[in-house]
Amino acid sequence: MFGKKYGRRYLAGIVASALFSSLLLSGCSDEETSKKVEKNLDNVNKTGMPIVEEKVEIDAFGAKFFASQDWDDLMLWNKYEEMTNIDVNWETVQIQSLEEKRNLMLASGDYPDMIFAAAFSRSDIAKYGKQGVFLPLNDLIDEYAPNLKKLMEKYPVIEQGITMADGNIYSLPAFYDPEFIGLSTGTSWIKSEWLDKLGLEEPKTLDEFYNVLKAFKEQDPNGNGKADEIPWGGGYGIDPLINELGGAFGINSRGTSNGHIDLDVETDKVRFEPTSDDYKELLKYLNKLYTEGLINQDIFTTEPHEFNAAAGSGNYGVLSSIDPKTLLGLDGYAGIPVLAGEDGKQLLTGVGSRLGNIGMFVMTDKNENPAATLRWMDHFYGDEGSKMFFMGFEGVTFEEKDGEFVYTEEITNNPDGLNLDQAISKYLTWPGGYYPGFVQKKYFQGAEAKDAQTANSEKALPHTLSQDKIWPAFNLTVEEQDQISAMSTDIDTFVEESTAAFITGNKSFSEWDKYVESLEKMGLKDYLKIYQAAYERYKEQK
Repeated sequence: MFGKKYGRRYLAGIVASALFSSLLLSGCSDEETSKKVEKNLDNVNKTGMPIVEEKVEIDAFGAKFFASQDWDDLMLWNKYEEMTNIDVNWETVQIQSLEEKRNLMLASGDYPDMIFAAAFSRSDIAKYGKQGVFLPLNDLIDEYAPNLKKLMEKYPVIEQGITMADGNIYSLPAFYDPEFIGLSTGTSWIKSEWLDKLGLEEPKTLDEFYNVLKAFKEQDPNGNGKADEIPWGGGYGIDPLINELGGAFGINSRGTSNGHIDLDVETDKVRFEPTSDDYKELLKYLNKLYTEGLINQDIFTTEPHEFNAAAGSGNYGVLSSIDPKTLLGLDGYAGIPVLAGEDGKQLLTGVGSRLGNIGMFVMTDKNENPAATLRWMDHFYGDEGSKMFFMGFEGVTFEEKDGEFVYTEEITNNPDGLNLDQAISKYLTWPGGYYPGFVQKKYFQGAEAKDAQTANSEKALPHTLSQDKIWPAFNLTVEEQDQISAMSTDIDTFVEESTAAFITGNKSFSEWDKYVESLEKMGLKDYLKIYQAAYERYKEQK
């Protein structure tokens, strides 16, 4: 693998750096690894391009969406090599095989200098960081990552989210611009012409929503004389529906990044939502919708592509997805209002942190040029790097029109019949969604940036949980992660199965206390104790 394929290296004079003395002691597993933390500083330019005066080679592993791509001969990386003077030798794997390939690579000890777009879990980051395989980046960021450091200062959630329980930063994330509201804020889409035909107003409360769905089912709004309308549909399971309605029942008080954990605001203690009375009431509401046929009956089993094929008929009154015009070619849908509960609660809480996967970039203890490598990565957290990564190159993949950047005809109307992702993949790597860096609306051309989604998001925003109240996913210690892993599979599976059973009516709500007792027997008390400790550490960081 890497030892054989990537034998060529540029060897510059080794310069020791006192800058990393504290970092060496805390982040690496042995003295030999510690000595490799920083070398070749005399070859690195702190600002501007090229990054290094004399060319260096870096071995890298990356995840890609399209098998046809050759990252060693792709415009993005070829042009970036010319800019930086850094030649990256890529070993790539398709996303579908990523986890297996990545884990085997690390287990064998035959891994490269950096790992890009590999989506490491928090537990893996903590484990390999503790072992010294992943280099701690704290001091490197201070000196060699001005773009990321600027974002961290502006958005503290980044540092809070990427700092492990031991105080070190071992990985870099995908981060979504909080001003790009179409990425995270919005509601389901309702068919406006059906409302008009039936003389109905947009629903604003849970009761009104139920009545609208009931009318869609019973009053033939498509006018074909058949009872073929499906009032509310989704192709990604029940969770999007739970997240949409959760705020009306008081759950997800700190967003969705920590799964079933949120905050009991009265006690300042974490709670497990699926054992709360709020969650029970939400399930009762969904049970009413499901058992009366107001939700697609295959929601627990259908696959997204199957659902999209069915939804393309236009027989769904409400769709839980991105803009149906962009996704399905369906006109006439608009975002529904954020619905208010019986007690007047009107808050969309089913939103996550703008901090995406934090394990999208790591450097290993084999890296001879950490400072240069971090500068290489940091470019994509700045404006120019973000534009290059997502838009490509002017005159080739994009052009500027009226102050906006738009893809060329080759990309949007490809002469060979390629869709946008296929066409852009001839030049860039972002299709598939696996990447570190900074995602901004002005350089992102997906459905979330379209006018319809923006209008939906703006409509929902006044009643959406504010970003300062949304928790990032908590980082656990290695020991805590081991304990959680022993419990979480059973707990999560039982909650998922029970949630479906309560909603479909296969389990009676008279069994609720028994359900809660079963979770307690699975170790829920210890589970919550671990998350409470993580929450306390999070508060200390703020």
